[in-house]
Amino acid sequence: MPDKEIAFTESPERQALRTSVAAFAEKYGEDYWLQCAHDGRKTDELWADAGRQGYLGVAIPEEYGGGGGGIGDLAAVAEELQAAGCPLLLMVVSPAICGSIIAQFGTTEQKDRWLPGFADGTRKMGFAITEADAGSNSHNIRTTAVRDESSGEWILKGGKVFISGVDEVSDVLVVARTAHNKTGKLRPALFVIPTDSQGFSFTKIDIGIVGPEKQFVVHLDDVRLPEDALVGEADAGIEQLFAGLNPERIMAASSATGMARCAIAKAVAYTKQREVWGAPIATHQAVSHPLAQSYVETELARLMTQRAAALYEAGELMLAGEAANMAKYAAGEAACNAVDRAVQAHGGNGLAEEYGLVHLIGNSRLTRIAPVSREMALNFVAQFGLGLPKSY
Repeated sequence: MPDKEIAFTESPERQALRTSVAAFAEKYGEDYWLQCAHDGRKTDELWADAGRQGYLGVAIPEEYGGGGGGIGDLAAVAEELQAAGCPLLLMVVSPAICGSIIAQFGTTEQKDRWLPGFADGTRKMGFAITEADAGSNSHNIRTTAVRDESSGEWILKGGKVFISGVDEVSDVLVVARTAHNKTGKLRPALFVIPTDSQGFSFTKIDIGIVGPEKQFVVHLDDVRLPEDALVGEADAGIEQLFAGLNPERIMAASSATGMARCAIAKAVAYTKQREVWGAPIATHQAVSHPLAQSYVETELARLMTQRAAALYEAGELMLAGEAANMAKYAAGEAACNAVDRAVQAHGGNGLAEEYGLVHLIGNSRLTRIAPVSREMALNFVAQFGLGLPKSY
């Protein structure tokens, strides 16, 4: 347990932030988001507007134009946008993962270069760690970074898969491996690669998920980078990754609970007005109990997400890691259950486009898989929470 008691109930300031974001999101909503997805457009207007309002930069330090808040504040923004039906996937990547890593480990020059743009939304950065033959096993990453001693440049070679939004970012923070100077053991390191770099290319992955953001395979063919492309230390190991991966899980959990809230709200509204045999179908326990169960599951997941954010902000990184994995697991289950029950409550209308649930079926299923599968989350909890032997 932490040395001091850590409160994880939300402050009045964060509650006010939620209210403000919810009102802001009403200007866009699900219709705007779905239209962008169907038209093949990006949600550029929403992103730019959220940046101008300061919502994207709530967790960026104040000296770089941000709000100076914590990851819990950014997660609250993500949840409210998702609850309104207009999520911004790259919030998880750019200000949360990349912003957290650069704020903690970047040089003064790197912070000056990137953090102001993250704060006002004028910069987007991708994040690339997953590989086809590594998956959740980040120790098995094969993308390599070799130092050219004559020029001081780094040369990166390898590939990544399921990388979000590469077509709409200017740079990607890539996890590669360098040869440790003393042992020769490969250890992960982080590099910012401009997407227009020679040798950098990407290919879209066709998947059946509805959304404006796309997924890509990234190819690195002897990409040459200057010395200052390295963020943090070349041989610091996986510690630098956790500065971004814990916020990633917290953000993913918040997005999932926002999706669950969206589905539940649709089902509640529908079952109150849909009448069969002279009464709303919500009067039947077979309809109301599943929705109540999803409400309970969602609220419990929200509480665990708030606890994970509070622990992370307090510097309790191992406890935050456990709580973040718990939150991500619970939120993914809550989202899948809520969408399934909402569809069932609508009957055949649950599969009609006009009721806004069809696209949530695939998207909710994704919350169990990404950014970490529920099985890997349970592995973490079993090992660190229960003290059970490592299973892999």
